[in-house]
Amino acid sequence: MEKKHRIVIGITGASGAIYAKQLLEKLVLLQDQVLKSGIVFSDNAKEIWEYELNNEDYKKMPFKTYDKNDYNAPFASGSAKFGIMIICPCSMGTLGRIANGISDNLITRAADVILKEKRKLILVTRDSPLSLIHINNMQKIARAGGIICPASPSFYSKPRSIEDLVNTIIDRVLDLAGFEIQTKRWNE
Repeated sequence: MEKKHRIVIGITGASGAIYAKQLLEKLVLLQDQVLKSGIVFSDNAKEIWEYELNNEDYKKMPFKTYDKNDYNAPFASGSAKFGIMIICPCSMGTLGRIANGISDNLITRAADVILKEKRKLILVTRDSPLSLIHINNMQKIARAGGIICPASPSFYSKPRSIEDLVNTIIDRVLDLAGFEIQTKRWNE
């Protein structure tokens, strides 16, 4: 029997809304592996989604969405037992606040909870190039148990579209999160 996950998705205003879109669409297909879920958007995340993808499809996703200031959300506390948090895409500002323990909204609070409870935090970072400050913040998160998964697509699956490229990252993220998925794997 497959494990059912309690998962929270944070979506920030970093460029790369297509990563969030593909992640949410794949999670819809994996609903049989999800016990509970929640989504939190930063203010800029919705604007970037609309600008980059020319739609408001985030409003149509079948997940409960929480306001970024809703500290009554279950995953704002470790007692709710959410085991996975994916922030996709993750801005360097959000990463920096998490690395330095600044819980100024529900995304950073939930990440803080995940880290303190020794659960799985995956940050899909988008910025390039990286400053030493970014690298040091990534190091802090990695040392605290978080996973930094840069949105650097692979090419060995011979992707034919932008969606194919993006899915090389999303499949990797879902693998890291512990989902059972079908995907192209190296040398298979």
